[in-house]
This record gives sequence, C-alpha cells and structure tokens, in this order.
Amino acid sequence: MDMMPFEPTPTPQPKRRGRFISWLAASVAGAVIGSAATWYVAPKWLNQESAAPTQAAQTTEQKSDALPLQPTANTKTNMIAAINKVADAVVGVVNIQKQVDFFSDQAQDAEAGTGSGVIFKKEGNTAYIVTNNHVIEGANKVEVALANGKKVKADIIGADALTDLAVLKIPAEGVTKVASFGDSANVQIGEPVAAIGNPLGLDLSRTVTEGIVSGKRTMPVSTSAGDWEIDVIQTDAAINPGNSGGALINSAGQVIGINSMKIAETGVEGLGFAIPSENVKPIVEQLMKDGKIKRPYLGVQLVDVADLSDDVRTGELKLPSSVTTGAAITAVEPFSPAADAGLKSKDVITAINGQNIDSVSALRKYLYTKTAVGDRIKLTIYRDGFETTVSVTLKAKENSQS
Repeated sequence: MDMMPFEPTPTPQPKRRGRFISWLAASVAGAVIGSAATWYVAPKWLNQESAAPTQAAQTTEQKSDALPLQPTANTKTNMIAAINKVADAVVGVVNIQKQVDFFSDQAQDAEAGTGSGVIFKKEGNTAYIVTNNHVIEGANKVEVALANGKKVKADIIGADALTDLAVLKIPAEGVTKVASFGDSANVQIGEPVAAIGNPLGLDLSRTVTEGIVSGKRTMPVSTSAGDWEIDVIQTDAAINPGNSGGALINSAGQVIGINSMKIAETGVEGLGFAIPSENVKPIVEQLMKDGKIKRPYLGVQLVDVADLSDDVRTGELKLPSSVTTGAAITAVEPFSPAADAGLKSKDVITAINGQNIDSVSALRKYLYTKTAVGDRIKLTIYRDGFETTVSVTLKAKENSQS
C-alpha cells in the first residue's frame, strides 16, 4: 500500500531499501533520534517508497479551555445544515517556494503545492487556522484563500512534522465562519461524515464528499521527525490531492478530524484517513503557546536490529543469538543525555523502564508518550554481548526534534 500525499506537487522522498550489509551501512541508514529527516505520511515498512504524513497526535493529561471539544450531537441532524455551518471556515492553503526560472536563471516565488485548512479561532483582528505540516513544509511563504476568494498572507505560528499538524494566523478581516471541534472519542463506526476541502487545487475549493466512519486505526508512518504510529479515523468519503488539512465533520457540523492521507493503489477505493480531533487539540494548543512541541530526547542515532544481518548482529554487535530485535545505537550526539549517561555506539537498547523495546519506532513512541523532559529512565542494553542497565536523565531538544 502507498500512503499518498494530498498536494499535487509533493517533495520527492528517499526510498528505504533492503537489509544492512555492514555496520557502516547501518550507521548511515540509521533512524535519527535527535535530528530530522524528510517528511511524508507513509507506511514504515522497508522496501516501500515513502509518501505522505503522521502518528497519532500526542495527547496530554493537562486540561485546557482553549479548544473545547463539544459533545457530539444526534447523528440524525441534517447533513446539509451541518455542511453549511462549516464550509466557509475551510480555506485553501498555498505553499510558495523559491524556484529557479529556466530562462533567467533567477530564483522566483512559485506555487509548490496547495492544500486545505480549517479556521478554528478568531480573536480580535486575528484568525487561526489548523492544517497539515506537509501542506506548508518547506514554504518560503504561505497564502490562504478565503471563502470569498480573497488571498491573504499567512504566518506560521508553529508546525510539528511528527504529528503532521501546523497552525497559521491571518488577518481576521473577511473571516465569517469559525469551526468548532467535536469529541472524536465518541465517534461511532458507521456514523455519517463529510470531508470538506480543495481537491486538485483552489479551482474546486470547499468541495464536499460524504460517507461514513469506516474504522479507527493505528497506522505506521514515516516523517521528517522519524518513524511513528498515528491514530486515525478511516472514512470512505472521497479524499483527493488537495484535501490535506481540510475538515472531516459529523452531522452536527463539528470537526472530528483533520484530513491527512489516503491509500492509493490499483483496485483500492474509499480509504481516506483523518487525524482525530482529540489528538489535534493538545498539539494545536501547544503550538499556539510555544510554537513547537517540546519532547524529551536521548541524542542518539539508531537502527532496527531486526533489519541487520545475522553477521552484523552476532559479529559487530556481539548479540546472543536469542536477541534479534531492539534499537542499535550507531552514533551518540556530544553533550546529549545519552553521552552524559555513557551510552556508546554499538550498544543495543532492548527495554526502557522494563518495557520491551523491539524497534526504533517503539523506542520513540515510549519516549514521547510515557516520559517527560527531566525524567530519569532506565535503559536495558546489550554491550559487548552482556546485558546491563544505564540510567539516563532526559532533556528537551531546542528544535523540538527527538
């Protein structure tokens, strides 16, 4: 399966192929905990080409009134009225990048792709929009096309590649509708929904497609912040390139998800996915507050042990034959928490605080969902064939990558 981006002109992504022949190859290809790669929402599996973003947006226990989730209403509510309630709050988002003109050899601003966004807040002279990170990633400038057709310059408040979410702000003049978020936790399989966005560009702005909630899934994805697993609402409402960042609404006219990706494969239809509102809310609130998502990090480069050959596992890493999974360290960042704790290249992490770690993705998910900056964690590692434990005090990465 290919998870396809919604922009008509996505940035090409690197392919991940094959197993590692040597430890050096593993070091070069290792996933990075503490640095960024190229973003796209796509399946994690090796030997498949990456396509477009995201994990489930991280939730937080902290309560906030900034984006209240409204109780879902009776599903018999007229869907036409629901669509009219939200449609004008869905906008077009244009990614503008510097491109070299073939004739003049001069760099000029050019449209690199389009997507959608949802106005979720209006305060004073400013309106705020949530969209996908991959819609605006790499942009030199961002423009927003309002319901009245007017285009305005947008500023990026914050963006997070891992959860594929971003927040923009624009002047409030011309903004007539603001969408409200419903509680996606109460969404039922079979419930009618509608997707609103700009498929194939702004010429088809605020196109509506209707369907049902087909399922609730956890999908492996590859992002510029690393591999992840994203919670999604699956729908058979038609989702096409340009719908990224648009609204998935229920029959009460509440946004229950932000459309993010689809599966495009010969013979496959009606497999679109949206980031649930319950996961969107805490990420948007932190982006509004801090402009980034603060996560703990170790400061190591890692590779999946399962992707290494038997010769590397037993020869280079000196692992017992019974140890075939885990996260192998290929490099340690100087002055990082890992360096402070004495972790070394060729150490293999197999557990955190007693929780089994069988992959880089599992390590990252544990760090980002079960720990916080300042926590002291206990890593179970194999070093030179022997199992031992190392304590690490987690720090925050300034650029929010982990």
